[in-house]
Amino acid sequence: MKTMLQFLIRRRNPRFRFDPDLDSRVLLQFTVILGMSMLRGLRLLLALRKPKGAMLAAGVTMFAIHKIQWGRFMKLGKHVHLSGLGKGGLQIGDHVGIGAYSRVIVSSSLTALGAHIAIGNRVGIGEYAYLGGAGGLEIGADCIIGQYFSCHPENHVHSEVHLPIRLQGVTHRGISIGSNCWIGSKVTVLDGVSIGVGSVIAAGAVVTRSFPPYSIIGGVPARLLKSRIPTPVL
Repeated sequence: MKTMLQFLIRRRNPRFRFDPDLDSRVLLQFTVILGMSMLRGLRLLLALRKPKGAMLAAGVTMFAIHKIQWGRFMKLGKHVHLSGLGKGGLQIGDHVGIGAYSRVIVSSSLTALGAHIAIGNRVGIGEYAYLGGAGGLEIGADCIIGQYFSCHPENHVHSEVHLPIRLQGVTHRGISIGSNCWIGSKVTVLDGVSIGVGSVIAAGAVVTRSFPPYSIIGGVPARLLKSRIPTPVL
C-alpha cells in the first residue's frame, strides 16, 4: 500500500517519499484523510467546474467561484476560504497548497471591487494566512511561505485630521513577490512592495519597501541583511 500511495502522491509532488520509519497505522490514517479530501474535491463538479485533482479539507468555502481559476492538484486545508470577487478574480497555479484557516480574498466590498490575486505554480502557504487583492497581489512560482503570512495591497488615506479616516478613501499600488522566495512565519507585506526573485524574508518581518532579487531581509520595518549573491573575491 505504501508503494502505491507514494506513486499516486508523486503525481502532485514528484519528489515525495515516505520516511522509512513511518508506521502502518499513521499511513492508514493519512490514506483516509487524503481519500476524503479528494472526495470533497469532487464537489466542485456541482459548480460545473473541473476538480483537476483538487483536495479539499473539511470546511472549505468559496465565494464568486466563477471568478476563481485553479490548476492541477490544488490542496486546501481545513476552513480555507477563497473569494474571487474582483475585477481580475483569483488565479491559482498547479500544485498549490494553502494551509488551514487561511483566507484568500480579492475583495471584501461590493462597492469597490479589488484588482486580482495570482498565485504561481508549486507555491506552499502555511496556516492562518491572509491574502488580500484590493490593489493586486502576485506571488511567483516555487515560493515557500510560513504560517500567519499576510499581504495588504491597500492603504488608508489619513492626511485630513478633522475627517474620519474611514471617509478619506484608500490608495492601491499592489504587491509583487518574485518566484523561489522563502518567507518565514508571521511576515507582513504592505502595499507598494516588490520582492525580487530568490529572496528570503525572516520570521516576523514587516516589509514596507521593495527589495532586489536574492535579498535576505528581516526586522520591523524590514531592512536588507545581506545578499544571497556571493561577493566576488578580488
